[in-house]
Amino acid sequence: MYPSVKEVVPGDDYLLTIAFDNGENGVLDMKPILDFGIFQRIKDYDAFRRVHVSFDTIEWDCGADLDPEYVYEKCIGRKSI
Repeated sequence: MYPSVKEVVPGDDYLLTIAFDNGENGVLDMKPILDFGIFQRIKDYDAFRRVHVSFDTIEWDCGADLDPEYVYEKCIGRKSI
């Protein structure tokens, strides 16, 4: 079982700072997937910044979302808060 996303803050260069409900946090680099499928819609930086927590993961206004396991595994430098 993976922890749920508690907070997401969009940053520069398509990076997301993410806090999880287990006290860990990290940075998710979205650049590697921006050329694929629905994620092309968030290449527009204004669209990228409209990210929010939805249930246990993150979602964008355009309908793009990520599996919570992917978000947790791909976060760089996870550490306890």
